Parts: sequence; C-alpha cells; structure tokens
Amino acid sequence: MTASAWAGTASASEDRWFDEGLYRSVTGLADHSPGWLDTAVSLWSTYGLVFFGALLLAAWWRARPAAAAPRFSARPVMALAAPLVLVLAYVAGLALKSVMREQRPCQTLHTITIEACPPLGDWSLPSNHAAIAAAAAVALLFVDRALAAVAVPAALLMAGSRVWVGAHYPHDVVLGLLVGTVVAWALMSLARRTAPLAERLHDTPLRPLVARR
Repeated sequence: MTASAWAGTASASEDRWFDEGLYRSVTGLADHSPGWLDTAVSLWSTYGLVFFGALLLAAWWRARPAAAAPRFSARPVMALAAPLVLVLAYVAGLALKSVMREQRPCQTLHTITIEACPPLGDWSLPSNHAAIAAAAAVALLFVDRALAAVAVPAALLMAGSRVWVGAHYPHDVVLGLLVGTVVAWALMSLARRTAPLAERLHDTPLRPLVARR
C-alpha cells in the first residue's frame, strides 16, 4: 500500500470512529435522560413531519394575495409546488439509499436505542426525515420568511432527533439535510419563475388556489 493510500484509509477510519463515537455518545445520553424527554424526542422524530406540512399549508394560505393586489406574484404557485418538492426530495433520498446501502447503526453497533431498530435492508444513508424537513425549510424560505424562521431550527431538531432515537448515524442526517436543501433550492428556483401561471389561474375556476376571493 502506498503512503497516500494508507493515509486515505487511516483518515476514513478515523472519520468513521468519530462518527460512531458521536452516535454512541448521543444514544448513551438518551439512555440516561428522563423518560419525558425521550418520549418528547421520539414523538417529534416520528410525527414531526406533520408540523412541516402544517407550516406549508399556512404558507400557502398567507401567500395568496387579496383580490385587489397585483396579480403577478409567484408565491402562491411556489407554495403549491412545495409538496411536490418534498416528494422529490424523498425520492432522491430513496435513490441514494439504494446506492449507498448502509445498514442502520443500531444493527451494526448493537447499542441500546429508544426506538426499535429497523430490520436489515432498511438502509440508513441518507436520513429521509432530515431530507424532507430540510426541503420544507428551504421551500418556506422562498415562500414565507417568517415561517421559514420556525422551519429551519425545526429541521435541525428533526435531524438531531433521528440520531437521538438511534435510527441514524450523524453523517446520515447531515447528508439528508444536504439532499433536501439541494433538491428544494433547485426546484423552488424554477418555481419562482411561474408568475405568468399565477396570472392565468386568476381567470379560471382555480382562482382560489392563487388568490383570496
């Protein structure tokens, strides 16, 4: 083995050791934390994506201009596109999972976790929860900055909760956040150019989707 190859292998091993050590530290902290805290984190980890859906619904409601307002705002159409963006972020995460094929840390490290360990073949990298949460936060940055100020920290909490309950390595959630951010930023940038579509919808029965009556 050449010196450069050995250095690369050693670096990867050190990175893996750090990531596994961080995972063990977080799950160990969860194991010794009060039951109410673990319950709260577990509920957020499991059902928190509903909160992002509620934020997107509120953003759409707030984005529709009044009847007398200018008719060329793309914000309502971007708000309508946001759920599709989340679906595509999820699909991108699934595609990467099928390529990476990384087992869950609770399968390989055999640590005590809050939640039951997913079965073998339920791949870990990237975290789809983190990807969807990040995509929602980025979509809200395009549609409603006030709600995005809530969604961004909530997305980070979602990512952290997936490590806390033992479902993912830290690098899983970091990549998930990155996937959701990149997919949402690219697609919402395209959706921002849809002001003409909003204008056309004003004169159709679909007007309530883009404007208040």
